[in-house]
Formats: sequence, structure tokens, C-alpha cells
Amino acid sequence: RAQPLPLEGEPPKPKPAPPPPLEERPAPAGAPTPEEEPKLEDILADPSFRKPASPTVEMDILDMALPKAPRPVSLEDMVGSTVDAVMEESSEPLLPPKRRGLFSRKPLEETEQLYGPPEPEPEPEPEPIGPEPELFRTAAEYRAAYHRRRRLLPAAAVVSLVPTLLLALERFGIAVPGWSDDPRRQTYILLACLAVTALLCRHVFFKGVKLLVRGRCTGELLIALSSLVSAADCVCRLMENQRTDTVPYASVSCLALAFALWGCQRESSGMYDTFRSASLDDDPPYLVTDTPHGACKQRGAVSGFYTAAMRDNGAVLWQTVFLPLVLAASMVFAGLSSLSQERVDDFFLNWSAILAAGASFALPLGWGLAYGNLARHLQKAGCAVAGWFGAERVSRRRKMILTDADLFPPGTMQLGGVKVFGEVLSVAVSYAASMARAAGSGLERLFDELLRSELGSYEEVSGFAFYEEGGWSGTIRGESILMGTASFMRKMDVRLPGDINLKTGLFLSVDHHLIAVFAVKYNASENVDFALRMMTRSRVFPILASRDPNLVPELLRRKFYKGVKVEFPDLTTRVALSEAELDRGLPRALIFREGLLPYAETVVGSRRMCRAVRRSTIFSLLGSAAGTLLAFYLVFLQQYTLLTPLALELFLLLWTLPGLLMVHSAGPYCGGI
Repeated sequence: RAQPLPLEGEPPKPKPAPPPPLEERPAPAGAPTPEEEPKLEDILADPSFRKPASPTVEMDILDMALPKAPRPVSLEDMVGSTVDAVMEESSEPLLPPKRRGLFSRKPLEETEQLYGPPEPEPEPEPEPIGPEPELFRTAAEYRAAYHRRRRLLPAAAVVSLVPTLLLALERFGIAVPGWSDDPRRQTYILLACLAVTALLCRHVFFKGVKLLVRGRCTGELLIALSSLVSAADCVCRLMENQRTDTVPYASVSCLALAFALWGCQRESSGMYDTFRSASLDDDPPYLVTDTPHGACKQRGAVSGFYTAAMRDNGAVLWQTVFLPLVLAASMVFAGLSSLSQERVDDFFLNWSAILAAGASFALPLGWGLAYGNLARHLQKAGCAVAGWFGAERVSRRRKMILTDADLFPPGTMQLGGVKVFGEVLSVAVSYAASMARAAGSGLERLFDELLRSELGSYEEVSGFAFYEEGGWSGTIRGESILMGTASFMRKMDVRLPGDINLKTGLFLSVDHHLIAVFAVKYNASENVDFALRMMTRSRVFPILASRDPNLVPELLRRKFYKGVKVEFPDLTTRVALSEAELDRGLPRALIFREGLLPYAETVVGSRRMCRAVRRSTIFSLLGSAAGTLLAFYLVFLQQYTLLTPLALELFLLLWTLPGLLMVHSAGPYCGGI
């Protein structure tokens, strides 16, 4: 066959190996048989076929027409080509998956990728605790402030009532010499009484300015501004001008100052009682803190109690939101009722009337009276709550976590008897005491006394576990120990004698063989029963975090008040909540006495106090808004005969009475005026 000549610059091609004879080449699958194969003469005789210009092309066509023999491939070449193909595929860059329709399947993903363990959740930032002074020094400061305000309050009340008494006598037609016939002398007397009252109630001014520096607008600030505006109105009346001839509203400001001093005195009394109780011990027996499930009694220190107690109370926070609007509205309304009507000389008269109506007597009383009464009661009960912040936190969820020792404190559980089956009593008691100690239940003290009387010793318990059915399991000296109620033993396939029927008994088995029965008697305490009743009335629900298998809601209904409502979570939650008592959280309240009653009084009293403060604050703010609008309406119409100082005082006293009743009706733990 003629070979084509290589072009210039092109390397010579290697000679192909000669093909084997046609008869030796196997026909590929699906190829035509020799009889069916087209002959060369037929191909050349086809009119559609063009004769190639060169013999080289003709030979190529012949090669195409003839079937080629397969080339044998060795095992080494096959493995090498496979490896090269895999390496090329791995080196190619991965293209991003194409976007498909909404209902198309997602492309397959690699499932052999190993992921690391999930990152732990970030812990909440601890509450900042600033430098705290010694609590007994803080208690001494509040004690001095309480005694100062207590000495000034009677004198301020007497002086503030003098203008009101003179106006009342004049109102009923009783002429008072030196008062009734001389308006200038009336103004001098009113201004003098206002000045003396302001001097006696100077702590109201100090508190209002102190809170204003911290960005708080409270009732004390409005009352202080009302007294200053009333004094300016008295000065305007003494001047020769076109002011409307009516009595100034200085008597209203005098009464407002006296009420504000009363609220400051009760607040300082409450803070004194709180810090006096908190300073009894740097390491109090118990503290009450807030958890996601409710209030919890723990062991800890007083660090952080001062910071929580000094935070702003709910009344201050609410007043800071609404009272700036009342203050701004009083100024605008005073301008509309005087300047817009070309009565410039009546500006301070109208402003004093509107501001006195807006500065309600009840504004500084809601928090001071409620907290003072609660702190006084808790101080007698051996407790202390950290102001509004602590009271609101412990009573927010209306739940209390109760453990075995809260419901049945030491001395209320007794051992009615012991029966042993084929075992020495000391060994059975050692096993039972070791299991009770590993469980951390209230039965530990009971079995500890029995263990000492039998001269036994504790054993090491391994593999300890709780059971939802009411029992424990563990391993002592290689033996399988089960301890729990009768129903638990039956479910664990432990045979029990038929003549034993104990509702509150504990059964002990070794390797599924009963060895001892302990008859435990639970005695109800009057203090615990009273505390549960108080919690039920106040809608504070206890969460039973018991480890004793006998402590179930049915037992509490038999031993205590039948209407008690107890939340009984699952076993895992109960064990976790009981372990929460071992934590050391921030103190919201301190308890210096044993038992459930001080704990319940703290939480229930805090809830009642917070509810009374919220209600009285809302009512006082409504009265402030109503007084502002009503006073603006009357002064705009120049109806000063309807808006007399006596009428305005009566209006403000009527709005103050419901707030006092709300504080009193909150209960004996934060009520009583």
C-alpha cells in the first residue's frame, strides 16, 4: 500500500502493524456476514461515489470499509488508565450545582464528610455587680434618714393643713379675723405656709433632683415643681397687675408635699428593715433566686444583694414614661389658657392649677407604702427581699421549687418499724442508708439515725439510678440493690409477701430477693400546711422536685390541704430541679430561718407587693391625666369658682383613696397602712 509522504517539519509517523488476515479476524457483534458485505466493485460502480484524486485517499476509504481487529490490552495498561482517569477527575474543579425547578430533586451530596462536634451554646453574661458597701453601714444610713423624715412628718402635716382649715372655715361662712377680709394677707399666709412646708419637706426636693440627674421623672419632681409654681403665683398676686382675683393653689401644693414626705419616710423605713436583716450574716443559711422554672431556695452569699436592692422600682420606671408628658402638657395648656387669650398675668395661676391637678397625691405613695409594709413583715419573719428588682424576679413566674426537706423537714418523718427477711439487720440498714444517701433524698437523716443505732457503716454505691416507677437501683459489693415502693418492686419482678400492705413503706431487695421492709410515717407540719394554703390562695403553684419515691401529689393531699395544687414533672426534671438547690445564684431575697413558711412568705409577699404597686401606680397615673385635662378645661373657661383649692384637694384625695385601699387589700404580708 502506498504511504503518504510527510510534510516538511512534520515528524514521521510510525508504521502501523500489518493487519492479520481477514479469515483470522473475528467478526464483531452485529457486523454483516461476508455474504452481506458490499464488494469493492459495487462501491466503485456507484454513481454517487467520486473517484479520489490520489491513491492515498482510496486506501483510506478501503481501510474505513474493512473492519479493524481489536487490539489486546494488558492488565497493567487497564489499571494505569483507570488510575489516570480518576486523578484527572479529582483535579477538575467542581462546578456549582445548577438551579433547578421548585419541585425537582436536590442533587446528591457527599455523605461521608465527617463533621466536628457542635459548639457549646454561649453562656449568658453574668449580671454585673458593682462595688458594694458593707450592708450594716447602708442600714445605718437608711436608719438615720428614716428617723429624720419621721420627725419632720408630723410638723409638715400640721403646717400643710393650716391653709386648708382656713379655706374650709371660710367656705362654711365662718369669718376668720385677719384672713377673710384681706386678700394680700391671705396670700402672705399661704406663701409662708408653703415656704415652711417646703423647708420641712426638703427631702422631697432632694429626691426629685437626685432622680432627675439619673434621667428619672417621678411624682416627687412634679410636686416640687408644683410648689415652686404656686409660690410664683403668690408673688404675682402680691404685685399690682391684671391677674384674676382668686385664691392661689398653694394649699394644694402644701398637702402634696406632706404626702410625698410620707412616701419617702415609708420607703426609707422599708430599706432600713431590709438591710438590717441582710446584715445579720455574710453567709445566710438560704437565699432565693430566680430560675427559668420559678423561685428556688439555694445556699450562697449576700454578694449582689445591694446591687439588686438599689435598682429602680416599678413605680419610678412607669412614672418616667408618662409624667414627662403630663409636665409638658401642663406648660402647653397654661400657655393656651393664658397667652392665647391675652391674659399674660394669669400664666402662673393657670399653670399652678393644672400642675397641682397633675401632681397627684398618690404618685409617691404606691411604692413607699407597699414596700415598707412588706419589709417590716419580712424582717419579723427573718427574711429580706432585694427591693423591687428582687421581688419582681422571684414572683414573676408564680412558681416555687419545693424539695423533700421543704415539705417534710427534719423531725416530721418517723420510722414505724423494720422487718428483715433472711438477712442481718445491720447489713440491711447499711444498704438502705447507703442508697438513701446516694439518692440525696429527705430519708437520709432518718436512715442515718437508724444506722448509728445499729452501729453500721455506709457502703460504696456504684451505678446508681432513679426510676420513674418510684425507686432506686445500684450496686453494692457486686450485688444488685433495689429500693423503693411496693409497686416498684412488683414491676421489677421482686416477690413480696401478701400480708404486708404499706402505703408509705420502703422495700429493699438484693439480687431481686426481698431482704427488708421499712415502715416510714410522714407527719404533716402546721407551718407547711399554712404555707401551702397561702400559696394556693395567692395562685403561686409549687413544683414538687422530690427524690423520695413516696412523695407524690396523692400523699400531699392526704397529709395537707386537700385543695393544694402541685405541679409534678417527670423524673428527669425533678432530679434536675432538686439539683438546682445546690447552685449558687444571685440573691433576690435572703432567708435566715428554716422551713417552708419563711420561703413562702417571701415569694407570696413579693407577688402581692408587686401587684399592689402596679395597680396603685396605674390608678395614680390615670388620676394625674384626668386632673390635668379637667383643670385645663376649667381654667380655659375661667371657671375658677368651680376649680377652687378645696375642690381640687377633694378631687385629689378621692383619687388617692383607691391607691391606699389597693395597698391595704394586697394582704397582711404587704398591706396595712
